[in-house]
Amino acid sequence: MIFLNNSSHISDVYVEIQYCYDSVSGSCKKNVQPLSLQFSMFAFMAFAILVTITGNLLVITSIAHFKQLHTTTNCLILSLAVCDFFLGAFVMPCSAVRSVYGCWYLGDFVCKVHSSMDIMLSTTSTFHLSFISVDRYLAVCTPLLYRSIVNSVTALLMIITSWVFPAIFAYGMIFSNLNLKGSEHYFETQVQCVGGCTMILSPASAAFSTIFAFFIPGLIMLSIYLKIYVVIKANTLAVVVGVFLICWTPFFLCNIMDPFIGYSIPPTLTDALVWFGYMNSSFNPLVYAFFYSWFRKGDFKMYRIHVKWNWGV
Repeated sequence: MIFLNNSSHISDVYVEIQYCYDSVSGSCKKNVQPLSLQFSMFAFMAFAILVTITGNLLVITSIAHFKQLHTTTNCLILSLAVCDFFLGAFVMPCSAVRSVYGCWYLGDFVCKVHSSMDIMLSTTSTFHLSFISVDRYLAVCTPLLYRSIVNSVTALLMIITSWVFPAIFAYGMIFSNLNLKGSEHYFETQVQCVGGCTMILSPASAAFSTIFAFFIPGLIMLSIYLKIYVVIKANTLAVVVGVFLICWTPFFLCNIMDPFIGYSIPPTLTDALVWFGYMNSSFNPLVYAFFYSWFRKGDFKMYRIHVKWNWGV
């Protein structure tokens, strides 16, 4: 749809407004951006998705293939890699299309499933990182008791907790509309439209979700790293914690502030910070590659197996 802007200029100025569904009343407005910007956004997002999928797939195959890597710690890392792989394979591609065009063409139910999966996997990832920190703390600070405390049952309980509680939290909140409680009028009058998939949080749900998904895991990781650093001056866990805090802190600060300042933070900024948070799942395998020797050795052995299988050398 094109609107004519009458002015005293020599030539008329046309401002184009496009909708997600031209023939549907109440349709969301589509993002109108230069093709060069759209291409740049898709290129960046495709690269992030590719790194997330391939990097975590390498972690999964390395741990699964070599029996000497089947330790309790690596079981947690394997589960984390599966979580990050799912985020890159199932959440980020749909988010990319929505980020570029501002439209959602898959219907309200799939929107709820996608939003729930997004929250669940992001929270599951942070839970895994905090449990890995706990595991490393016990290994470093209580080495004599480590094997009696951390075994296959303990690791399984950590993994189940990391998946089940975020799933209950995410799907329960979205499908029961608890995220909207107290902000229904704003959502219905200012946000809701056909072809959109925008999730807003009421002040209460924003505070709870930020504490549950970020502050608690983040404080656990930070406090545990400080204790480990006092003992052995190790930097590996510092990198893991640092990457997590750098990637997710900006988003969660906006997440908890936005409902209390009248939802005045621009949606484009929030969306950009979500992608910055997604990058945590891209960086995790890179941290393993640089700081964990077993990952580099495992990938090198798999490369040699691949070469021998295909080329006979």
